[in-house]
Amino acid sequence: MSGHGHGHGQCECEGHRDPVETGVEYGLYKKIDHERLECLNESSEGSGKLVFKPWEDRQDRTKYVESDDEQELLFNIPFTGNVKLKGIIVMGEDDDTHPSEMRLYKNIPHMSFDDTGREPDQVFKLNRDITGELEYTTKVARFSSVYHLSIHISKNFGAEISKIYYIGLRGEWSEVSLIMH
Repeated sequence: MSGHGHGHGQCECEGHRDPVETGVEYGLYKKIDHERLECLNESSEGSGKLVFKPWEDRQDRTKYVESDDEQELLFNIPFTGNVKLKGIIVMGEDDDTHPSEMRLYKNIPHMSFDDTGREPDQVFKLNRDITGELEYTTKVARFSSVYHLSIHISKNFGAEISKIYYIGLRGEWSEVSLIMH
């Protein structure tokens, strides 16, 4: 009667992810240098840091970031080591404040809006995601040795400001070994 098997506690059916496993996979927020993380054009200072939280807390709508006077937001995310970035989730509101485009840049610390004119490493057209389950898969070869990630939210679905509740980062982290001379 059963159409699929469950081996080693993991569901092998298409499109289903074990929530515990997903939470572990989206643990890269622990590897962000939160003291140095910055969000440009946030309406409330420090609010950009609030959206990098545990996957299981992604539905907490008391913590969010809103853009100040335009649609754009620019996150500068330094990691505490090297990251192989595999996927990103961007969760917003079910309205026009939800971001509609995300541009990724790697290894450009202290990026400003002036720098967003350069060619991004990858661009995503976003769909509205109010559950925090829609993943955008990165080009892993391009994002295999990332010590700093910039996420440019360049536009939304037509509102004056953008609003984000959660940004999830999936991938692998490795410690940077410093050679002292």
